[in-house]
Amino acid sequence: MARYLGPKCRLCRAAGTKLFLKAERCYSPKCPLERKGAVPPGQHGQKKKGGVRLSKYGEQLAEKQKLKRIYGVLEKQFRRYFHEALKAKGETGKMLLRLLERRLDNVVYRLGFAPSRSVARQLVRHGHILVNNKKVNIPSYQVKPGEIISLSSKALKIEVVSKALEEKERKIPSWLQRKAAVGKIDHLPERDEIDFDINEDLIVEFYSR
Repeated sequence: MARYLGPKCRLCRAAGTKLFLKAERCYSPKCPLERKGAVPPGQHGQKKKGGVRLSKYGEQLAEKQKLKRIYGVLEKQFRRYFHEALKAKGETGKMLLRLLERRLDNVVYRLGFAPSRSVARQLVRHGHILVNNKKVNIPSYQVKPGEIISLSSKALKIEVVSKALEEKERKIPSWLQRKAAVGKIDHLPERDEIDFDINEDLIVEFYSR
């Protein structure tokens, strides 16, 4: 399955909540969810809102789709993360979120080096991200605690990056540390340190059917 390249706001409306796929634009009053409420896209969207109740399967599928879209991963990749989480010691849902959070593109975004995960993914693929001073161009690379994440000299000259670094209101998660344009994972994230509304138990149920 190919990566979705259409309007990102459409994905948020389908999920019924903000997925923050366009960074600062999600806080704008022009955001479709701000103007229209959580109305699904399409000509029948208004009828769906508050209408037919989703089945249990529908709820599980919707939650899985929402998490996939937040991190921008494809189904095959997402399923692989789930099976890896299933083998890990600990709660499967929590382990799944940890694996997704430790993706290099997500860590770059969380450190405030990029305004969105999609921009962070491009920075990684174009060789602008260093891990322990070595170039890593694999967005799914699993960052380990203590590894140093930094930007290349070329990346520092990219306008979207410099603007992101200057954003003073950007909150860095407590499981990460950042000083200027250098950061690292201080410890593996706990569930309460992952700051979006997702019910990972529904996703575990979906794959456990």
